Amino acid sequence: MQITFYGVRGSIPTPGQAFIKYGGNTACVHVELDDGTDIVLDAGTGIRLLGKELIQKNTPIHIILSHNHWDHIQGFPFFAPIYQPKREIFVTPGDTEEDRPEAFLEQMSGSFFPVPKEAINANIQIVNAKQTRWNINQAKIKRLGMNHPGGGSCYTIEYKNFKLAYVTDNELYPPYAKNTDFQEFAELVKGADLLIHDAQYVVQDMPAKSGWGHSVAEEAIKLALAADVKRLALYSHDPERTDDMVDEIVDHAKLIIEIGGGTTTCMGASEGLVLKL
Repeated sequence: MQITFYGVRGSIPTPGQAFIKYGGNTACVHVELDDGTDIVLDAGTGIRLLGKELIQKNTPIHIILSHNHWDHIQGFPFFAPIYQPKREIFVTPGDTEEDRPEAFLEQMSGSFFPVPKEAINANIQIVNAKQTRWNINQAKIKRLGMNHPGGGSCYTIEYKNFKLAYVTDNELYPPYAKNTDFQEFAELVKGADLLIHDAQYVVQDMPAKSGWGHSVAEEAIKLALAADVKRLALYSHDPERTDDMVDEIVDHAKLIIEIGGGTTTCMGASEGLVLKL
């Protein structure tokens, strides 16, 4: 299983010299299985560059969305394979509180986007957003509700003897009623070889941003340690966070793990980062 990060930024794309190391594209992670199966986690602006790679193939593409906020679907109209005649693309929407599984297509209409959804040539199939467990070829997918305004889903992908957990835009300790509590998240990601988790905020952002649907980096660390995760990739970097600021967060995270005697390896997710499980 190979994991490649194409977009790691939260909320809005962030261009500029101060954001080159980690990148400014919004959420998109490509998972390629050993048999060539392509699974795409979220369709933020990072999916545009991924599309240039996947258009070279003609095999099915499986897109799994966490939720319908713009930074997670805004790259879909720029994803080249959707214009390939008869290309099979399976899209699994997040289990959102406003049940709109076609939101990623609805943005291609009216005053939102100049190219209508009718221009899509690929065979787009929407997968049941309510199922909690299913298979994509040899990979086992599990879904759990995340804590975020409007709801949504986080996922694990198990393939052969490896486990990937994708938990973005998730507030581990929200002030509102939780969809999922900390212990349930810990059980979901337990023993993961790689946990990609929201770490958009730092302690100084609180309490002003409490309830906005994102976690403080220290909370993501706590989850990784509690679940005995092997590697943690801090994800969904705040658009105000420069490369130097993200470096500080990652260094602080590593220090916390070291002081706590943990064995989890921590990194900041960055565009172009490739990890193999």
